[in-house]
Amino acid sequence: MSSRRSSRSSVSEEEINELISKLQSLLPSSRRRGSNQASTTKLLKETCSYIKSLHREVDDLSDRLSDLMAGMDHNSPGAEIIRSLLR
Repeated sequence: MSSRRSSRSSVSEEEINELISKLQSLLPSSRRRGSNQASTTKLLKETCSYIKSLHREVDDLSDRLSDLMAGMDHNSPGAEIIRSLLR
């Protein structure tokens, strides 16, 4: 299996390590850790958890915005400000 994987992949181990390092720098929990190297498995699990939390946050903000817009006059200055921010 590893021979199949290596024949399909043109990404070097150095490139993978660089991508993992970049990914680690994007995660809030990894940034706090500083220079400690997390295992790749743990890092990928943290990444998935972080993405899921971002999805939940987007859903929550979308719901809150929908509630706000539902109770607002669509021609009001506040509604126009919100529309301009969403463009």
